[in-house]
Parts: sequence; C-alpha cells; structure tokens
Amino acid sequence: MKAGFVNIFGKPNAGKSTLLNAILGEKLAITSSKVQTTRHRIKGFLNEPGIYQIIFSDTPGIIEPKYKLHERMMKGVKSALEDADVAILLVDVKDDVQECNQIFTALKLKVPAIVVLNKIDAAKQTLVDTATDFFAQQPYCTCVLTISALDKIGIEILVDKIINYLPEGLAFYNEDDLTDLPTKFFVGEMVREKIYELFGDEIPYHTAVMVNEFQEKDTLTKIQVDIIVQRETQKGILLGEGGKMIKQIGSLARKDIEAFIDRKVFLQLYVKVRPKWRDNEQQLKEYGYGA
Repeated sequence: MKAGFVNIFGKPNAGKSTLLNAILGEKLAITSSKVQTTRHRIKGFLNEPGIYQIIFSDTPGIIEPKYKLHERMMKGVKSALEDADVAILLVDVKDDVQECNQIFTALKLKVPAIVVLNKIDAAKQTLVDTATDFFAQQPYCTCVLTISALDKIGIEILVDKIINYLPEGLAFYNEDDLTDLPTKFFVGEMVREKIYELFGDEIPYHTAVMVNEFQEKDTLTKIQVDIIVQRETQKGILLGEGGKMIKQIGSLARKDIEAFIDRKVFLQLYVKVRPKWRDNEQQLKEYGYGA
C-alpha cells in the first residue's frame, strides 16, 4: 500500500484548514476569515484500508514571529518540513505570487511539491492562468493544480495526484482513526473558533483556551474551559454586558462540541487575565503550545 505524510504550507488565510476539512470530509481544523487562526500542527488521516493511508498536516500560516507564541507556531511548520513525503504549497490565487514564491523557495523542499491554487471560484481565468504559468516554472514545483477548497472543486484530482507521489509502506496509524490528537484539543479549538467569529481583530489574537475538565458522566459530558486574555478590558469585552457575550460563545461552542462527540454537553466557561502570556514560556507550555 501507499503511506506517507503530506503537509500543507502557505501564507496565513490561504485556506489550509478549509482544504484539510474538505479532503477529510470532516471538520477537523477550525476556520475563520481572520489570519493566523491555526496555531498548532493538526494531523488528519485519509484511509483506504490496504490501499493507502495519507497523513495530512494543516500547519500555521508562515509568518515572521513577533512573540514567543509565534515562535512556537513556526516550530510546527519546521517539524512538518522535516517529516514530509509530499508538500502541498497552497496559494490564494489572488495573492502576490512573488511573495508566495519567496516563502516557498525559503522552505528548501527536498520532496515532491504540488502547488495548489485555491479560491479559483472567485478569480478570473486570466489570473488563474498567469499564476499557473508562474509557479510551473519554479524549481521546487512538481506540478500545479487548481481548486476551490470551500466548494470542494478539484479535491479528488488532488488526492489522486498525491497518491502517485506517496512512497510504498505500512500504515503509520490505526486505519479507523481520523487524527492523533485527543478530543480535549478539539473542544478547546471549537471554543476558540467562536471567539474568532464573534469578536474583532484584537481579542482573538490575545486569547488562549485551556480545557481543565473533560468528564464523561452517564447522561452527558461535563467540560470546563478557561479563556485566557492579557488585560482586564479584554475580559470585560469577552464577558459582555450582563454576561451576554460569554453566554453566546458557550451556546455556539456547545452545539459544535455536541455534534463532534455525539453526546450532550454541560459547558462552563471562565475568563482569566494573564498579562503578556504570549511571551511567557511557562504559560505557553501550560496552554498547550509546547516547548
């Protein structure tokens, strides 16, 4: 059978998480119109038992780090570079191709690289053709494909192309598994996604989420989550007048969590202030951003 690691790289907001979800047919990675939504390397498995196992990785958008949090995020990109058998270089077709080219060239890839032009549904054909011609000439590019991850256009062709480049070998994970991450991780991500949906540009980037309790009882699952912010004013915004906003976060997140784990959920949210947590090594580790 074919088995290997296929890792997705690109600028923030190229559509990496949407692509992972489209390929798997499951919402594994949270999505948002805001950049830098993805903070962790998230693995998802596409299995055809006895034929192939593709371990996809959604990685954070490639940025110049400004905080220790950003440095942790870029470590996820580095680890994905080290174990990739195939690289997907995802491009928003409306982005500056020269800028994307600089990023991809700096990766110094030594594996087959498929340049995937995304969001073709919202672009003129002349723009798509120009970008296709440009990337086809780059030395790191094995081939160029066009897709719309949101509309699931071109996904099957992409998967077929990936299988061609995969090495032969045994499955790395149980063929019934979808990911190697615990359910608690995805619960925290669903809460964080609602913060990205409901608040403006500042709040989501100053926020971390930590699942303190995940207890399966007879009739429901009890979950307690801390939402971490940097300032008291941010806490006030998250809570909202009379607790209106925190109730809305909880209500929306609970629906997604219940659908994900297929159980009733009792969800408790608390907001805590931790000044400058994005630059605090100990707190970053505590909130799941590793060493």
